[in-house]
Amino acid sequence: MNKCLICGEGAELAFRGLVLGRHEAAYFRCASCGYLRTENPYWTDEAYSEAITSADTGIAQRNIAIAARLAALLYVSFDPRGSYVDVAGGYGLLARLMRDLGFDFYWEDKYCQNLMARGFEASAAPRPVTALTAFEVLEHTEDPVAFISSAMERFGTRSIVFSTELYTGEAAPDRNWWYYAPETGQHISFFQERTLRVIAARLGLEFQSMHGLHIFTDRRLPMTSLAWLLTLRAAAPVALYIRSRLGSLTFSDHLQRMGRMGD
Repeated sequence: MNKCLICGEGAELAFRGLVLGRHEAAYFRCASCGYLRTENPYWTDEAYSEAITSADTGIAQRNIAIAARLAALLYVSFDPRGSYVDVAGGYGLLARLMRDLGFDFYWEDKYCQNLMARGFEASAAPRPVTALTAFEVLEHTEDPVAFISSAMERFGTRSIVFSTELYTGEAAPDRNWWYYAPETGQHISFFQERTLRVIAARLGLEFQSMHGLHIFTDRRLPMTSLAWLLTLRAAAPVALYIRSRLGSLTFSDHLQRMGRMGD
């Protein structure tokens, strides 16, 4: 029996399966908080030889949808003029989309090259930042609590908005569950809503979840108004309104980068 990294209780073997088609991996589940994880992922270097797998065909559509809902959330509940860092931000697509909508967003990712938000790396972000974002990230972490607490400490914030697919029930999902993604070897941590509540409590934060966005924060959020705003149907036009109010950073970023290139 392994010790659960989230709540400290015992985690029992749920099943064994093949990762990357050739590595046998044990999956352990904690009955107390629902945290489900693989054994120590000794295959990490191989799994991240390609940081973003070619199987992730939904990356563009997902980021466009996230940007609209995130814009509504940050505009209503946080500081629209604050600074934000997208941790484990992939190619920089979300950071670029958020800057296009008028938010001062920055990028960080130790595994991936910044292709779309170049010049706006996290090292340039004003401290402290208002909040962090981490979309489709926690399932990649070996120790989710350490990952979040470290990022919050580095950037001086007590808020993070994130996404990860949750599972329900009193047992591990069937081994054919698509979110295990054993072909890539990158998904190693899986959560229930109660798991996230335990993590929030350990961090001394409140947990909120709505329409696929999960939030750890010490702020009081207007969840009643957000219930409508965070639906994609509402968020898309609201995001356009927000862009008109904040002013897109697309062209000013262009001028800034051109100026730096001319130095």
